[in-house]
Amino acid sequence: MINIIPIPAFEDNYIWLLQHERNVVVIDPGDAEPVMAHLRKNNWALKAILITHHHHDHIGGVQALLAHYPVKVYAPGYQHYPFDHIPVRENDEIHLNDISETFKVLWLPGHTLDHIAYVNEQYLFSGDVLFGAGCGRLFEGTPTQMLHSLNKIKQLPLSTKVYCTHEYTLKNIQFALTLEPDNIRLQAREAKAIALRKQHLPTIPSTLEEEMETNPFLRCLEPDIKQNSGVKLSTEIDVFTAIRQLRNHY
Repeated sequence: MINIIPIPAFEDNYIWLLQHERNVVVIDPGDAEPVMAHLRKNNWALKAILITHHHHDHIGGVQALLAHYPVKVYAPGYQHYPFDHIPVRENDEIHLNDISETFKVLWLPGHTLDHIAYVNEQYLFSGDVLFGAGCGRLFEGTPTQMLHSLNKIKQLPLSTKVYCTHEYTLKNIQFALTLEPDNIRLQAREAKAIALRKQHLPTIPSTLEEEMETNPFLRCLEPDIKQNSGVKLSTEIDVFTAIRQLRNHY
């Protein structure tokens, strides 16, 4: 069994360390120094790096890490990267024997066109596609692509633990409450998130079940969300597009 450790980086990023015994795999190391500090402090050995997409706050530390630890890097096969890597695509399997875990690749375009996630029976490392109570901005993809990606995630087991890479949960919840003010589970999630952040603790991971109950971008056909989205047409894509725009300016 692995231990999953969040390393805060920059203003609101999380770098994820997957640790088993002395072996570590790191996901989206935007900054090398806090990763290396953890490795040195605990006498751990870095064995692999996983990348979800090409934004600098997710890859900025890769080359510095490789200078100290010449390990394999797995990155989306849909984009050029400035370092040697193993390109991975939809449905590829990554066998991380050093930590006794295997992940399948999901291609989830929307936030960026190359965006992938890593999933197995227990965990989803969703990068910037699915956040706590939210989803990523559309920098490169279309609303249709992003909605399709989110609907793909909705097919996973409800018990799946969701590890995203930004601490946006509380603001996302506050926005969600403008769409579903009477959602009791959303109200409870807000109270929980406030308590965690007061202690400087992560609000992540969530579960997919929790996201299905509280994340408006997974709930576009709920009556309150349709009504409060401000669109006359109420197809799923119309509502998604409208609430993504509302969130951009919230």
